[in-house]
Amino acid sequence: MKVIIAGAGQVGWQIARHLSGERNDVTVVDSNRDLVNRATDSLDVQGITGFASYPDVLERAGAEDADMLIAATSSDEVNMVTCQVAHSVFTVPRKIARLRAQSYLSALRADLYRRDHMPIDVVISPEREVAEAALRRLRAPESFDTEEFMEGRARLIGLALDADCPVLDTPLRQLSELFSTLRAVVVGVRRPRGRLFAPEPGDQLYAGDMIYVMCHEDDLVRTQEIFGKKVRRQERVVLIGGGNVGLAVARALEAAPERIRAKIVEKNRTCAERAAEALERTIVLQGDGLDMELLREANIDRADAVLCVTDDDKTNMLAAVRAKTSGCTKSIALINDPTLVPLMGPLNIDAFINPRQTTVSSILRHVRHGRVRNVYSVGDAEAEIIEAVVLSTSPLAGKRLADVGFPEGALVGAIRKKGGDVIRPTGSTVISEGDSVAIFALSEEVPEVERLLQVQVDFF
Repeated sequence: MKVIIAGAGQVGWQIARHLSGERNDVTVVDSNRDLVNRATDSLDVQGITGFASYPDVLERAGAEDADMLIAATSSDEVNMVTCQVAHSVFTVPRKIARLRAQSYLSALRADLYRRDHMPIDVVISPEREVAEAALRRLRAPESFDTEEFMEGRARLIGLALDADCPVLDTPLRQLSELFSTLRAVVVGVRRPRGRLFAPEPGDQLYAGDMIYVMCHEDDLVRTQEIFGKKVRRQERVVLIGGGNVGLAVARALEAAPERIRAKIVEKNRTCAERAAEALERTIVLQGDGLDMELLREANIDRADAVLCVTDDDKTNMLAAVRAKTSGCTKSIALINDPTLVPLMGPLNIDAFINPRQTTVSSILRHVRHGRVRNVYSVGDAEAEIIEAVVLSTSPLAGKRLADVGFPEGALVGAIRKKGGDVIRPTGSTVISEGDSVAIFALSEEVPEVERLLQVQVDFF
């Protein structure tokens, strides 16, 4: 498939990395020559320096026979115009745009633009994606990462193992015997200062490991308890930051069936007033989220969780640290810069949200459509969880898992039988046509996993 990616920043680069690694013909366009050079030097892609909204630039990028355009520049207007030019001048079949401004998103949701006037097939809203990721973190407060699969019946959770974890130094195959009814599989492990890997049955877990577990939604609490996590119900939440993300999270908390009391601390008076007008039960405090007096006014010492979602990484991390030292049980910080993530442990920050990761995962879900139901990028694009329906032509169909030649860096985390419930996979499990599988795969193994699933990235 021939793909043009407008924007070579972190999101564009990560998407280019994924798609080029799957042997697609990828061209990256950006007005910043350094970003284009970085992409062409490190990835198997072509690069064009220029404004993606210019017809001559898109022509040089090969838009005349492109299958897809992904507009992921930092400007909403450039992304929209690029999609318009790609449609009107080059008739590119599929166009995906990242849009941030709520005014554009509201108009598109209200269908105020006619399809032929604003030809964008898929709109990705980073703020909406981040808000949903934040809500998932709040629902699984003991995890540092989480994502839903199989229509919410399966869940990926990331857990940091402490020294008091009861299953340390135990081979994973023995865990399956000890907890035979537990529908959970450890699919990924990262040692301290080590690389992410897919574990073997004989591997053991150690204190300091960060693990990824795929489990049945009904076994979520039990899974966390087995790995030494005490799950508390979230009743009081403090949000540091009342911008688009904080406001979206507060609205969702007000609409949730659980009675969760939320408070927002927002520094900007205009944003604070807007949040106060838009919310019914949420208390909004105007002031600096690093101000101890204000945090005490928000009763941070009695909060079950603090969610720091300002537009500044360092503010989020410092606010999370200050909240924890003041008595808050759990801290979650929005972190754009992945190089800051290793500081989470020393700073005692429990979980983080990476907006770029959530945006990349959302875009990839729309790129791999059809039989692929979900794609989630793990870590710094080190691995993926791919959920797909097994086709009759797939090498998986009709075989026991033990007889399938999975690459070393891939593990099946969950299986949903056609018309049935989610089960824990074992070597004797037979995969049938129509079953859904969720597979953890290191980035270098993704093409082989897609071959096994008979996944084709196209739109025709």
